[in-house]
Amino acid sequence: MLIDFQQLPPRDSYPWLIGSINPRPIAWVATISSAGRTNLAPFSFFQGVCASPPTLLFTGANDRHGRKKDTIVNVEQVPEFVVNIVPYALREPMNQTSAPLPHGESEFERFGIAAAPSARIRPPRVAESPVAFECKVDRIVRVGEGPLAGNIVIGTVLCAHVSESVLDAEGHLDPRKLDTIGRMGGDFYTRTTELFTIRRPG
Repeated sequence: MLIDFQQLPPRDSYPWLIGSINPRPIAWVATISSAGRTNLAPFSFFQGVCASPPTLLFTGANDRHGRKKDTIVNVEQVPEFVVNIVPYALREPMNQTSAPLPHGESEFERFGIAAAPSARIRPPRVAESPVAFECKVDRIVRVGEGPLAGNIVIGTVLCAHVSESVLDAEGHLDPRKLDTIGRMGGDFYTRTTELFTIRRPG
């Protein structure tokens, strides 16, 4: 079977991409508008970029009408954001924040998600997230136009809030304690509770 992406409309391409590229880590992104209204939304096109300088990215796709999501509008106005890591325990509130709310309505307030102040930027972080990266926008790269086109937000990591509850005895992150989830296709998610190791060559 050959899937010709050059012949498929975006809405038909999307399920093939998200159904195959997985599990995808989830960036639960907190932003703030120039008017001071907070926003919180999950994005599963998310990845680290490099450590020098410490950099990560997430992609906010346009909606089905071609409009930018509130997160993208906010980082254009206030070029700062927090990436909150999502453990299994926060799966439900994370999912609630994917609901489309009127522009300017805060998901923190609407869904009763506790916020905590950031140290170096204006947007707050999710208080219960075990790891939260405070970032400033390095650049926004537009890919495509119209519905489902992408806005790649590249951010420089300024600092991170890490809960001691997810550290091992040596002070390193313990993936078993972190217990993150990943996005699959459709309504499916996965949980990082089955671990194995492979030693890298060299």
